[in-house]
Amino acid sequence: MESWNLGERDEIVPGRRAVRLLGGGRRYEAYLTWDDHLRALVVVKLLRPDQVADHDALRGLAGEAALLSQLAHPLLVRGFGAALDGERPHLVLEFIDGPRLSTLIRRYGLALEQLLPLALNLCAALHYLARERVVHLDVKPRNVVMGATPRLIDLSVARRYDQLAGLQGPVGTDAYMAPEQCDPDRFGDIGPPADVWGLGVTLYEALARARPFAGGDERFPQLNMAPRPLPDRVPSELAAAVTACLQPRPVDRPTAGELADELEPLADALPPPRLARFRPGGKALLRRLTRDEAFLTATSQPAHDRRRRFRKTNTGGAVS
Repeated sequence: MESWNLGERDEIVPGRRAVRLLGGGRRYEAYLTWDDHLRALVVVKLLRPDQVADHDALRGLAGEAALLSQLAHPLLVRGFGAALDGERPHLVLEFIDGPRLSTLIRRYGLALEQLLPLALNLCAALHYLARERVVHLDVKPRNVVMGATPRLIDLSVARRYDQLAGLQGPVGTDAYMAPEQCDPDRFGDIGPPADVWGLGVTLYEALARARPFAGGDERFPQLNMAPRPLPDRVPSELAAAVTACLQPRPVDRPTAGELADELEPLADALPPPRLARFRPGGKALLRRLTRDEAFLTATSQPAHDRRRRFRKTNTGGAVS
């Protein structure tokens, strides 16, 4: 894959200067960038040099730009425009300062006090997308950034409902794709239940620190096997809710809103947060917390507490 190999202060276009490379994929690379107009750090998603003349790549970038311009939700990454002509076609995206969920799972795992508020936030984002007749198609831990509030990112393969029939072959990340994404002829049309499946795999991985399907060299083991049971330490109600997201038939999965309704009582039952709970083993001292762990301690429970107070206020309940 070709790269622009931009260094610090190299100009992407006039008024946007690279700070550092963040990463990338087959078609794109992402740079942390200073934007003079916004006077802020942003992320520039830049077509690789060998993709600039590719009509499909350009069309995909334009489609993502159009979709971002029409969506607005507190838990979705924001777009700040695009430059689709010229030498370096790119999107300008919000910079969210925080670790990826995939990194936190790999390094530490998540306590229930972290996972349940996160799950409710992701349900809210997916409920909104479904209301807007959009399917993300790539819900996974790497596409969740744990900012001050968690954010769902990367709508590069997202589609509106009227575009789903035109999909050619599987779209998404293999391990997180719903059966209907892998084989629509067998499992039916693609729609919002595909995103609920991706959320189910994400929550399973956060709970078990492993994926629910292990098929050796098989590309799509989720087509032919049931998910492995979650560890015994996972509360049975939570395990049942996550497993419901992994039903093979889309019609048998809950909607994002229904899943949130299932998880709300579990989140309400959480005990008040104590610092030690956020450390695997429960024996951490504050001075030993890493930046990521301290971040989670400070941000995971307050978001749930605000939601709980709002719900009680608006249903006539007492606010504790």
